Amino acid sequence: MNEYRTLKSEASDAFVERKSRFIGYAKPVCTQQEAVDFIEAIKSRHWDATHNVYAYALREGQIRRYSDDGEPQGTAGIPALNVLLQEGLTDCVVVCTRYFGGILLGTGGLVRAYGNTAKIAVEKAGIVTMSLCAAGELVCDYTLYGKLQPLLLREGAVLTDTVFEDAVTLRFSIPCEQFDRLNAQVVDASFGKCSCRKTGEAYAPIDG
Repeated sequence: MNEYRTLKSEASDAFVERKSRFIGYAKPVCTQQEAVDFIEAIKSRHWDATHNVYAYALREGQIRRYSDDGEPQGTAGIPALNVLLQEGLTDCVVVCTRYFGGILLGTGGLVRAYGNTAKIAVEKAGIVTMSLCAAGELVCDYTLYGKLQPLLLREGAVLTDTVFEDAVTLRFSIPCEQFDRLNAQVVDASFGKCSCRKTGEAYAPIDG
């Protein structure tokens, strides 16, 4: 998998449905332990809530987990998880907290309410596409810096660090499939004086 969609940041949002207050929390995570820790933190914060429903999806092991937390089976955790799956999201967790307001919502009402709780939290968190990127390094002299730095940006590289010493060191990330093209452009633009060195690979955001 060279790309995947996940949440941009941790966020929350809330609404009231027939006197019940629903609070949605969403967060990007990388491991099952991170998901569990987040769920437990929300449960601790809302220890007096009627329900703390959760759902999460992970790339590692293609794990999918959810809990109705006492709501009728299929009316809470699955609607929350479906929001993640329908958006094609992974490596993220949502928690849907409910304070019961005294009016029963019925099966259909619960499905809609929990789905909406997860949805507004996801919308608040934002969605980003992560791409497998090459981490690269380019060392050049000061006379070429003004030419090569804009070239990196034009070719889709994201600068992560610039070090000014005897020479200039530009560190960047770029989708793996674009690295060789970028290097060829750098070699050509510098008349063979400079080239890019790949230092590793990691997932990095490419939009949003």
